[in-house]
Amino acid sequence: MTQILVTGANGEIGHALIRKLASEGASIVALDLHDIDATLSGFCAESYRGDVRDAEVLGEIGRHHRFSAIYHMASLLSTSGERDPELAHEVNVNGSFNIMKLARAQSGLRGERTKLIFTSSIAVYGLRAGDLRTRPLTEREFLTPCTMYGINKLYVEQMGRYFSEYYKIREGEVPIDFRCLRFPGLISSETLPSGGTTDYGPEMLHAAAQGKPYRCFVRESTRLPFMVMDDAVRALTRLAGAPRSALRHQVYNVTSFSVTAGEIKALIETSFPQADIQFEVSANRQAIVDSWPENVDDSPARAEWGWAPEYSFERAFRDLLIPKVMARYS
Repeated sequence: MTQILVTGANGEIGHALIRKLASEGASIVALDLHDIDATLSGFCAESYRGDVRDAEVLGEIGRHHRFSAIYHMASLLSTSGERDPELAHEVNVNGSFNIMKLARAQSGLRGERTKLIFTSSIAVYGLRAGDLRTRPLTEREFLTPCTMYGINKLYVEQMGRYFSEYYKIREGEVPIDFRCLRFPGLISSETLPSGGTTDYGPEMLHAAAQGKPYRCFVRESTRLPFMVMDDAVRALTRLAGAPRSALRHQVYNVTSFSVTAGEIKALIETSFPQADIQFEVSANRQAIVDSWPENVDDSPARAEWGWAPEYSFERAFRDLLIPKVMARYS
């Protein structure tokens, strides 16, 4: 039986993705730096504790399993990456290269392309002072990131294209099928964020639900694209399920709604009127956010594999996020 490998299984996306894949009958193998979360273990056929930088661990996984698809999400996020850029490069680049080697080996063993679904980010963009942030950006412009995380993600995108399209295939070798989503900020009701620069959105919500004060590290007027985790997981599985012949690209933007930090605060306060949310700007983190676009153009994803978000800003919070976090912390 072919299986699906999920790296970074304990992360925000991993939690939601594993549940989604299991609901569709997939046989899932999970990999994370830590023991798999107890809430996920029942959804997985097998789990491994290990580092994507560890070729020995990946070799063991490859010997015991055959993967039709690999969802690669293990990474060190933007703010964490700025604190330790060397570690970020080791995890995000060297680790991803190891996963690509695993995908290449799996393609050869199976005699057909193994899909490698990679989660990238709007951090690959790098706008400068004077650039127009309000225009939705396509996948191929302003690719001059100013964070190690963004640089790492952009490099892995290019590496995926290389091994999918341009690598000189030896006789009998099968290339990988690389597919990549560039996510905006993600908001989940199930898990707390850790180390991302768009984390102020979900952090506001979780703090308000717990009755804790929150100091937002960006300006109230800061606008960025976001989407809820439910839509993010739908996008991943929809892209993975699209026929290769329908895809003209390897890298796709996806987004849902573009809102300011102040608009998120105001909507949260309609359900949590006692919320103590204030703005105390971090110059370093604000500078990172200011290099990212206020919105992205996801028309190729819509045209080629039918992407469309289910949740608008107000529906996301009122019908999904706020009821779930209320239940979580009640």
